[in-house]
Amino acid sequence: MIDVAVIIVSWNVRNYLSDCLRSVAADLRASRLRGEIWVVDNASTDGTVALLADLFPQVHVIANQTNPGFGAANNQGMRAAASSHPRYYFFLNPDTLVRPGAMGRLVKCLDERPKGGMASARLTFGDGRFQHSAFSFPGLGQLVFDLYAMPPRLYESRLNGRYPRRMYHPDRPPFTIDHPLGATMLVRADVAESTQGFDESFHMYCEEIDWSWRVRESGWEIYAVPGAEIVHFGGESTRQIPAQSMLNLWASRAQLYRKHHGPLKQWVAGWLVRSKMARKARQAADPQLKSAYERIIALWSPNAQH
Repeated sequence: MIDVAVIIVSWNVRNYLSDCLRSVAADLRASRLRGEIWVVDNASTDGTVALLADLFPQVHVIANQTNPGFGAANNQGMRAAASSHPRYYFFLNPDTLVRPGAMGRLVKCLDERPKGGMASARLTFGDGRFQHSAFSFPGLGQLVFDLYAMPPRLYESRLNGRYPRRMYHPDRPPFTIDHPLGATMLVRADVAESTQGFDESFHMYCEEIDWSWRVRESGWEIYAVPGAEIVHFGGESTRQIPAQSMLNLWASRAQLYRKHHGPLKQWVAGWLVRSKMARKARQAADPQLKSAYERIIALWSPNAQH
């Protein structure tokens, strides 16, 4: 048995991944946790697998020949790690740096809270700026913020699903949240297994929201842990394919709405999204972006296949 199985899904970010792995190894030592690391590579073309073999022979590597998606790859890693009987699974993005003691504080949070099923760290950007790492479950209010310009001061508010920044101060205790950003998620092993992990029908985006929703519906609590700091550079894989990433995002949001909201909210959300995307499509000079907007409209139409 081990304390933590660290699972990292990677796609063409080998330089970030190498720094991430070094920080994870250092933190396992600092936190005095028994842990092992699994990297699931989703068909990278930048030499990631060779780098892992050369520099990180202690890391378990799953080299996919095709890209099955973020959630499916994380589930692969979890299934492979199950034979080591971890108490916790720690899902971590490759474009992160784990600060010393972070994993230990996450584990401590859940060890001390029998109903705690999931925990996430306090995130900062690479330059040290604050990054929101926890959110309320998305509804129509947050959708309006995503689509339309709103007063700047409101973007930080609960209306936009944010928790007050003061709650993230490193000296503050863990606090309950709806869902974390998927960059860091510590999940109790029995919770991960009973809730069946990520829904693999989400190819990219929203999979952590969906899983958190199911964890909460199963009666477990989810925490943000301000004392656990992790640097998250953010978007290093997805910015390589901007039009496709935008399409993936809105496709997953449509799926999330259909899975977790009723017919009325689905109808209102669909009308809002189609109206905004139609305007963007008319104004788009880039053919790829124009095509992506048009496909998003189709995905959010009432007769779209669920």
